[in-house]
Amino acid sequence: MPETVTPSNKISAYNKDWTQGPIVRNLLLLSWPMALMETLFVISQTADMVWVGRLGASAIAAMGVAFMIVMLVMSLDFGLVVGSRAMVARFIGAGDIKTANHVAAQSLLLVIAWGLLMTLLGITLAEPVVRIFGLEAGVAADAVTYLRITFAGWIAMDIMVVILYIVQASGDVIRPMLIEACTRIIHLVLCPFLVLGLWIFPRMGVGGAALAGIIAQGIGALLAFWLLFGGATRLHVTRKDFTLDFSIIGRILKIGLPALVTNFQRSFAGFVITLLIAPFGTNAVAAHSLFYRIENFIMLPGYGLGMGAGILVGQNLGAGQPERAEKGGWMATFILEGFMIIFSAIMLVWTEGVIGLFTTDPELVEMGALFLRIGTVGFLVLAFTSGPQGSISGAGDTVPNLFIGLIINWLIQIPLAFWLSRIDGIGVLGIRWALVISIAVSSVLYVVYFKLGRWKHKKV
Repeated sequence: MPETVTPSNKISAYNKDWTQGPIVRNLLLLSWPMALMETLFVISQTADMVWVGRLGASAIAAMGVAFMIVMLVMSLDFGLVVGSRAMVARFIGAGDIKTANHVAAQSLLLVIAWGLLMTLLGITLAEPVVRIFGLEAGVAADAVTYLRITFAGWIAMDIMVVILYIVQASGDVIRPMLIEACTRIIHLVLCPFLVLGLWIFPRMGVGGAALAGIIAQGIGALLAFWLLFGGATRLHVTRKDFTLDFSIIGRILKIGLPALVTNFQRSFAGFVITLLIAPFGTNAVAAHSLFYRIENFIMLPGYGLGMGAGILVGQNLGAGQPERAEKGGWMATFILEGFMIIFSAIMLVWTEGVIGLFTTDPELVEMGALFLRIGTVGFLVLAFTSGPQGSISGAGDTVPNLFIGLIINWLIQIPLAFWLSRIDGIGVLGIRWALVISIAVSSVLYVVYFKLGRWKHKKV
């Protein structure tokens, strides 16, 4: 039977009933803290690149390649989180808080085991994976250093992420935002001291950026534990919830594994794109790395609105309100499209100025500006991928996302990038155009599937 509301789970400013009230208002109230969380993450990573950029183009290239590998592994983590988020949101919407707590505990057990495995593999395989790119010796050495330090603290990052995301799925988006803010402020403060060797700190270069990250994430993991066990939110996990339950873990994996594969193949496609760019030289790799950071910043509203729409969808489906869930998804898409139009205009007007924030190398500024102008075309249609995708994932319907991703990345993006990059007069810019074309096709496929409405009937 669903657990009744008690003083620890009573509706409050932190635990609003998102299945009632104006949809747009609920969407925005849910989304802005999550967008701010993602903003803080991207700002911390962008600041890393600014400080590392003072060490030269080779350091930028090293960190760019290493970060691409980190995001590849991180995509696997987020795949597992999708299953946990969908189940917690659905049980919260149905009023079954006891089961939501149990799902949260099983998710944490799963992610701890996963984090230990990733730590071992990441440290061991860092050097052979970097060697695949055929980088200059100094660039490769810096990339390996960054990866080994990052993976040494991987389990802390996994714990922090899964706890904050499932607490968001329960309806509390404020406290996770505050913990993320604390973590990122620590990262931002430490980074210049460790990268550049300021004051009493050693000059660690690229490795200093990685060390600042794992120190901050360790503190974040401790705060996240306090949040999950403290009873301040709807979720209040206790020791008895940690009794191993393979039935729940199986249900989490049933939803999460397709999302894991979806995220992994998407990130692996980005890995392959970097391999295709690498033969065009260090400046091309550095320009691609800069564009990737800028793209992450521009997509911040998309991350927040997509996750907000996913929570609304999950809780409204749990409450038996599928039409309300669909309206939330469309609202997120159209609001995001407004943001994308504004940001695209800004990028086109101040292209060189934006690239110039990271480097003063004239050749790198010129190439980075070309990459950014082409990428802006894709930003204009990206909302019609992000909005429906977040809503479909929130419903726990992760298999369609997998198939769409496989079609886009491996039948369109990679073959087209390979072909266009080998046409005289186009070269590396053909890779950028291939990415834009794949975004446009993806938007069409997601809009069509979302309109079909099959995701409304997904059981978790």
